[in-house]
This record gives sequence, structure tokens and C-alpha cells, in this order.
Amino acid sequence: MMDDAAMMSFNSPMTQSDFGGMADDTDFVSDRAAPNGTQHLSGLQKSAIIVRVLIAEGVDMKLSSLSPRMQEDLTHTMGKMRLVDRTTMNAVVSEYVDMLEQVGLSFPDGLDGALSLLDGRLDAGATEQLRILARGASGRDPWADIELAPDADLIPLLESESTVVGAVVLSKLSIDKAAGILAQLPPDLAQALAISVAKTEDIDPDTVARIGAALAQQVTDKPVRAFVKPSTKRVGEILNSSTTALRDRLLAGLEGLDQGFATGVRKSIFTFQDIPTRIAARDVPALMREIPSDDMMFIIAANAEEDQPSLEFLLSNMSKRVADTMREDATALPVPSPKQKDEIMARVMGAVRAMIDAGTLTLTSLDEED
Repeated sequence: MMDDAAMMSFNSPMTQSDFGGMADDTDFVSDRAAPNGTQHLSGLQKSAIIVRVLIAEGVDMKLSSLSPRMQEDLTHTMGKMRLVDRTTMNAVVSEYVDMLEQVGLSFPDGLDGALSLLDGRLDAGATEQLRILARGASGRDPWADIELAPDADLIPLLESESTVVGAVVLSKLSIDKAAGILAQLPPDLAQALAISVAKTEDIDPDTVARIGAALAQQVTDKPVRAFVKPSTKRVGEILNSSTTALRDRLLAGLEGLDQGFATGVRKSIFTFQDIPTRIAARDVPALMREIPSDDMMFIIAANAEEDQPSLEFLLSNMSKRVADTMREDATALPVPSPKQKDEIMARVMGAVRAMIDAGTLTLTSLDEED
């Protein structure tokens, strides 16, 4: 079977002009214009002829073992060959057979191929270092991956690596990115890294490339997660849609089992009582346009003590005429039952969450408040 090495032996003399020089409008390839046999053919044309002959003979060709670029070029070439006379075909086959008889060994192309050949035969540490080198030599700039990585991923790396490595990272990052990360590091480490930048003057490019490849591998090789949102946020969103009694009971249970997790869940919960601290006054008019006025009047009619701060916040930041009308109309309504009130609150908070999801309403972060 033909491998990359055999293909390359045909393709090595091929240049861009060879490929571009193939007549797209020529349906017949003949050696009559070339007395030297196959010299008028490009390497890819010869390879295409060999592949076509083997397929015609019923050989099961595993062309997937070729490099993607080789497969693409070979397919394009075969699409342009059309007809080849018998003399040309025999000349190409004879040349290919002669070449195979002269080949003693064929080696894989590139470091990745060599690593695959030696898989299980090298020391694990050496293999890892070579794979890092192969990744860095693949044409993709590892420093681009590091630049795009979130600060939260880079900071732990800088805290665990040597100060020299950290100084190299800061030197390769954009100025704004480096400054932002430096501001988030512990003061002692930030100072040590700043001083270590002076020690990077004599570091050779290969070492910088190794550092970049190794760190890029760490920031990009992450397991695929089934859930994008953190667990505290997922539980918080579930409790947001639960009744008040159920939410309070579950939160009390969580605090008894895991105080840290319960705190995270509480930060993800947004209830009617959180409105004054989580919603800006300027956003109230837009929010009130989304909340049914009947629901607001029933909440006013319930006259629950825990709802008063939120009601006052909403009513004082909307049209005074509309707010007074709501208060007056609410006096004529019956006090809703606890179940009815939970249903009303669920609709109101559903409207709030719909605005948040649509990007028309932004909540104030609890961390910012702290």
C-alpha cells in the first residue's frame, strides 16, 4: 500500500507551478510529447495514476493514513486527470516499482508521527516533553491561547510556577492583560514577578516556546463538563421557582450540611424581597411594564410585612399617578391566600428573570454589595 513516504518520493519535486501548470482543460495524458517517459508528469499526477491502477486491481486503499493535505491534493488531482494512455501508465508503474525496490526503510513524517511509532517505548516524562514540543511546532501560537485564557485560569498557574516562568508569561501577554493579572496576585508574588522580568533578558526563544506550549496545554486541556453553570447557581435557580416555605426549609437544611455551599446558593437566589438591593432604581419603570398590574395590586393587598421595603422601592420609583392608583385599587381586593400569593410571586419573579435572560435587566452583584 502507498504511504506518505511513497507519496512524498513522487511529490518532493512538485512545486506550486507544477500544480498550477496542469492543464485543467486536458482530458488526455500521454507520454508522446515527452520522450523521457514520465518527466512531463508532476509528482501528484504520478501518485494519482498509481492510486487509480491499484483501485482498478481491487486493492483496498486506506488513504485515510495520508496527511489531510495529501488527501486533498490527491483528490483534486484525480478529478483533473481524465484519460491516461497505456504507455504512460506502464511507465509510471515501472518507476513506482523501481522506487519501492530501492527503499529500505520509511520513517514517519514529523514529530507526531515519530511519537506514534515509538508509543510505549519512551519514558513517560520524555514523551510528554516531546508532545509539548510537537504542539508548539504545529503552527498554532500557544501564547495566543494563553492570552485568551480567563484570568481565573492563569492566576493559579502563576502561583504554582517559578517566578522566572511567571515573568516570561507576563512578558508575553499584552500589557493590559498582564497588568490586570498582576493586580489580582498577592502583593509579595506580584513584586517577585516584576523583579524576575529582569531575569528574562537572556532566555532563548526555544525555552520561551517550551514554556508557552506547556502552559497552553494546561489552560486548554480541560475535561468537558456536562453542566455549564456551577452547582450553586443551578440549585439557586430551582429554589427561585419554589414556594417560600419550601425554599426556606431547603436552605435551612443546606446550611446544616454545608455552610459554604448554602452561602453560594443564597447568592444565586433572587426573590421579591431582594429587589431593593439587586435592582437599580432607573430600571424600575421598565420592570413595571413587564409585571401585570393586577399582580402588583394583590401583593399590595396582602400587606405582608416582609414585602413592604420592596413595594415601597418599586412604587416610589415609578409614575406617582400610577402608584397612587394601584394603592387605591388594592384596597378593594381580597387578601390573597398563601398559595395564591406564592403563585403571584412566581409570575412576578418570572417576569424579572425573563428580562435578565434577555439582557434588558442587570442585577447588582452581591459581591459588589459586600
